[in-house]
Amino acid sequence: MTATALAAPPADLVAAGDADAGRVTLDGVSKLYGKSWAVKSLDLEIAAGEFISLLGPSGCGKTTTLRMIGGFELPDEGDVSIGGIAMGTTPPFRRPVNTVFQSYALFPHMSVAKNVAYGLRYAKVPKADVPTRVTEALGMVRMQHLASRMPAQLSGGQQQRIALARALVNRPSVLLLDEPMSALDRKLREEMQIELKLLQQQLHTTFVFVTHDQEEAMTMSDRIAVMSGGRIEQIGSPADVYDHPASAYVAGFIGQQNFFEGTVTGGDAGAAAVTIADGSVRSTRSGAIAAGGAATVAVRPESVTVVEGAAPDEPNAVTATLMSVSRLGSYLQVVTITGSGQKVMARVPWGVGVSATIGTVVTCRWPADAPLVYPA
Repeated sequence: MTATALAAPPADLVAAGDADAGRVTLDGVSKLYGKSWAVKSLDLEIAAGEFISLLGPSGCGKTTTLRMIGGFELPDEGDVSIGGIAMGTTPPFRRPVNTVFQSYALFPHMSVAKNVAYGLRYAKVPKADVPTRVTEALGMVRMQHLASRMPAQLSGGQQQRIALARALVNRPSVLLLDEPMSALDRKLREEMQIELKLLQQQLHTTFVFVTHDQEEAMTMSDRIAVMSGGRIEQIGSPADVYDHPASAYVAGFIGQQNFFEGTVTGGDAGAAAVTIADGSVRSTRSGAIAAGGAATVAVRPESVTVVEGAAPDEPNAVTATLMSVSRLGSYLQVVTITGSGQKVMARVPWGVGVSATIGTVVTCRWPADAPLVYPA
């Protein structure tokens, strides 16, 4: 399927998203299901016009957080405010938000146009204005020509666009997106990521996006809130959470890592020496960890180089056996195994190549500014 660019929205719709109405504040929000806290004491400030992603595995609390913003769930503790106004028990249809669900939730017995127009009735939009509003919304997603079709006659990508148009037709201050692209194939999902971000930039509407896919979050977000156990582990720009993960959990969830367990043998604030099973690590990117403490070392595969021959007796070099080399797009993924059974993965640009053959003894090496060291 060829990507179809989303159209520029009408000028009055762009202006509607500029105000402070899109600011969202979660103050000490908690949600209890039975005896388990789905979300616990969560504080979050989302700026008007921001694209923020709630990222994490299933059960981390991201969808519950989204549902509390939308009013589908009420917090057991804390407050949710939108545009500086406390929402309290305000129901979803009274909040200045709309939601795009994972399942799209289109009405199968209604045409595309009627699906998009459905919410306008509850917003008490004058009947004479409805056709214009529907046409504008469908125009933004380039779907005017399918206005008379039924949902069953649409592809997955087309249904996703209609769900987006239906959510935007009411001109919400905040748009909530609950993994809306999880049912799309990879190519279409990547195309829609670009188009969705471009549309958000044109509208200046606050987008709160829930996903477990870190590539989606990295591609589209102004900021990413990485969640675990109902709490935010780290929040920052995509570059911040990728280059400076605050914990081993974040380091492992954003991108890929080689993890080594070891013992700190020295160093000071900003540097550490760690003994691992197959050698030693010297890091110039470490917080202060006391000598003798257990540590976890994280090294990204793109920082690792692989050359034939056994490693010298120096930090940041381990001896391993080459197990596999596979091409993944523009780079090679190289997998090796050390004497202790530790897997070490490297990613090198296509064309650089790896001269060693499978089963050969190799050295895996990385610079001192690559490893991140965390308390175990």
